[in-house]
Order: sequence, then C-alpha cells, then structure tokens
Amino acid sequence: MKRAKLYIYILVFIFPFTVKAQFETFKDSVVQLYGVVMSADSLKGLPSVSIIVSGQNRGTVSNEAGVFSIVVLKGDRIDFTSIGYKPKSVIIPKDLKENQYSVIQLMINDTVFLPATIIKHRISREQFERDFLNTNVPDDEIAIARSNNSLAIRRFLTCNIPVDGKEASSQYLRQRASKLYYSGQIAPQNIFNPVAWAEFIKAWKRGDFRKKK
Repeated sequence: MKRAKLYIYILVFIFPFTVKAQFETFKDSVVQLYGVVMSADSLKGLPSVSIIVSGQNRGTVSNEAGVFSIVVLKGDRIDFTSIGYKPKSVIIPKDLKENQYSVIQLMINDTVFLPATIIKHRISREQFERDFLNTNVPDDEIAIARSNNSLAIRRFLTCNIPVDGKEASSQYLRQRASKLYYSGQIAPQNIFNPVAWAEFIKAWKRGDFRKKK
C-alpha cells in the first residue's frame, strides 16, 4: 500500500513537468507561414490559390491580392495549386529557429493543348428532318422502356426502392406518436381488425406473397 502511494506521489510530481516539456516541444515546432502568390510572367497577385498542407487535408486560399497565412509545423510540405498554373511545393525547414516563415511563391502558366476541332457547315432543315426520320432506333430499348412502365414492374420498384429522408422521418414520427398514444395500455391487434383482413386477402389474391424468381 505504501509503495502504491509512493508511485502515485511520483506520478503526480513528474506528470506536470512531462506535459510542460511536451507542450514546449510542440510550441517550438509550430510555424506561422505567410506570404504572397504571384504569376511568374506578370508578378500580379493570384487570388483563390489553394494552399494545402500535404497529407493533412487542411489548408487555406489566397485572397484577392494573393496574400495568405496558415499555421504549419516544421518539416511540413505545402502544396500550391491553381487552375491554369503548374503546381508548386514548399517545404518548411526543420532547423528553422524562428516560429515565422514567409515565402513569395511564383506560379508558372500551364499550357493545355485541346484536341483538334473540325468545323463543318450547318445542314439545312430538310437534311436534318431526313436524317432524324431515318435514324434507326433499336427496338430492344423501346421494349425495355415499355416493360418498365408495366404495373408489375412499377409495383416491384415501389416495394424495393428505399425511402428518402422525408418519408423515413415521417414514418418514425408516426410510429413514435402511435407508441405514445397507447402508452400504459395494450395497443389494438390487427388480427381482430376486419379492414386488415380484407387487405390481406386482396394481397393474397394479387400474389404479393409469391416467391419472386
């Protein structure tokens, strides 16, 4: 018992110093990164450039003048991306003595070659009507469309399509209201409900309980 108390006293005495040392280490590794992103050819500030800390799924964007600021750690890799420009990266030095680091990031235009476009003359109304009427539409697609509109398919889809959020919440509220309504008493059983028996017989005649292949 005395030994256990001794361990507790030692832990209580050492724990604050350990936490303080870890906090000081973490505080020393935090860096305030700030700077400006500009185009390499015109040296104008680029707005809405994505500044992302690699592998951490967090970042920021540059403002209208291309200025940005973000908290990072020493050794982090910062990726700069923007549409129309080649991506760039900056690595925060691990041996940085201060807790601030500024950069001026120049972005180079990224040339994109689009595929060749063939421009043809506009067809006349008569040519369009002729090609449209002579278009061969496969009969199987029409048959599939017609079969999807049958009563059996629509009933099957109605039974198997999951409810959306509005229907699910409405059903839950109805069940909750019914449970509270019959709280403290026995709820009525459908086995004695003639309307439920009539619906059951109709469903049986329709074949709703048959095993579907």
